Amino acid sequence: MIPADFIQTVLNRVDIVDVIDHHVHLKKSGANFVACCPFHNEKTPSFSVSQSKQFYHCFGCGAHGTALGFLMEYNGLPFVDAVKELAESVGLQVPEQAFAKEKSSQDVNLSALMVEALQYYRAQLKESPKAIEYLKGRGLSGQIAARFGIGYAPDGWQNLAAVFPDYQAKTLVTAGLVIEGDNGKRYDRFRDRVMFPIMNQRGEVIGFGGRVLDKGEPKYLNSPETPIFEKGRELYGLTQALKAIRAAGKVMVVEGYMDVVALAQHGVEYAVATLGTATSATHIQRLSRLSDKIIFCFDGDAAGRRAAWRALEVSLPHLSDGKEIDFLFLPQEHDPDSYIRAHGRKEFEEALTNATPLSAYFLQELQQGHDLRKEEGRAAMLQQAKPLLKQIAAPLLSLMLRKRFAAVAGIAQDELELALDIKAPRAQRPSASRPKPRGSLPATATQVTALILALPGLAKHYYLSEEDPVEPELALLASVVDFCRQHPDIQAAGLIEAGLAGQVPQAQLDQVMSHLAWMEQLNFTPQQIELEFHDGLAKMKKELEKKSSAARFRAAKTTADLKATTVPGASTLNKTA
Repeated sequence: MIPADFIQTVLNRVDIVDVIDHHVHLKKSGANFVACCPFHNEKTPSFSVSQSKQFYHCFGCGAHGTALGFLMEYNGLPFVDAVKELAESVGLQVPEQAFAKEKSSQDVNLSALMVEALQYYRAQLKESPKAIEYLKGRGLSGQIAARFGIGYAPDGWQNLAAVFPDYQAKTLVTAGLVIEGDNGKRYDRFRDRVMFPIMNQRGEVIGFGGRVLDKGEPKYLNSPETPIFEKGRELYGLTQALKAIRAAGKVMVVEGYMDVVALAQHGVEYAVATLGTATSATHIQRLSRLSDKIIFCFDGDAAGRRAAWRALEVSLPHLSDGKEIDFLFLPQEHDPDSYIRAHGRKEFEEALTNATPLSAYFLQELQQGHDLRKEEGRAAMLQQAKPLLKQIAAPLLSLMLRKRFAAVAGIAQDELELALDIKAPRAQRPSASRPKPRGSLPATATQVTALILALPGLAKHYYLSEEDPVEPELALLASVVDFCRQHPDIQAAGLIEAGLAGQVPQAQLDQVMSHLAWMEQLNFTPQQIELEFHDGLAKMKKELEKKSSAARFRAAKTTADLKATTVPGASTLNKTA
């Protein structure tokens, strides 16, 4: 819904150094800026930011992108939110299509209602000794309550009428603050509950969770799905936890609001909670962008184990080598809140270090319920594992798990893969819409592509004649050239952000970005870039001619071989028959 031209305008207006320096302290180093990479642990800075080209690159882990990509990766923001944040920082308003504007206007109205409701609930907490005593009894301080914006919804049917004079307004129902019965009568959704505001990653209130003070059902009551609140996308406490997640290098997922708040009270500030729903693929994707290590901490009862297994199943298609997912099951009489209050932070974090890795948990669960002394039991285990093994996206982890399952079943790995029809992880296969390269990007093509990214105007000098062979390895270069010709005023940052990674395998783009960052380190001037470009074109032309000659030679040799083996007077087809 956001016009591509507007995104380019935003990238031209912002300064990537200002954007990144707001989150990671940068130091000047020659023409560029450097820091220890925020995306992996390191002691020597290898994270470089180019102010002239408006992109960043880490020579250690290979992370790269523009100001827009940085906000998405570092803060875990969705694309649209990242564009809006950048636009607001330079005083621009995102121009969306008419229907999108209408939705945006509604979203603004709903967000305003949520803020008013939050202010009301927080004010009511101060007036309720019962609610204050409840929170103190759970070990929470006033500082923690204020940090998480905790409030109180008093008992009564229409308390919000004092906050919203037009209690019959449709938006109150849309926002989930008010319920309208079949008879048309309205009443407050939340009554006599401690209120936990749910915020999106921009810090905007989008919903509430209410916990009953005494015994009652449901113990937790959440806002319904609304235009601004989608439970499967959001995580409670993420706004407050972002800084701690970065510092700790891990994020913990728990089940309840009180778990998050109680853990923060005891200094464990990197916890978030799902919102009354099972862990979703979106949750996994967002958390993976924020940290290399995710720990699911669930109760040890049957419900907790079902939730854990669901989290494992959802995680499999999004695993990548180098990322870690662990599972911690607490004793059945405890949840994270009660456990840390009973045992303290030190013992809780020691338990986290002994959490079960996903691979071990995966094997344990699938072996249960099968008599592995019998062939039938081992066969049943493999049959249950088959659809799950096929989903694992991380190639190395997938390989090691196949080896482990084959060993448990007492068969060879290749026999297991043949029997279960398991091939390379699906995430590693090129999609049908992408070119299928025959290898890594040739060094010369890498250089030429990087030079065009550095100086987009060079694209007008690139051409291939109709006689030149079309090499799949050159797909990225062709995409860059085509885009530059369609957008003659494009700058490097806009070109990088133009979605080229979606057109070719990521590994090829990584090579190009590394080469571009290397040129930036050497402070290539525009004149040097242009000279390198023309030298690269000449070299690439020779390489293509050499390949073409070799291909013609191979074709001629094949034809000669066929003629030599053909019976005089009979066709090759007849000979084969």
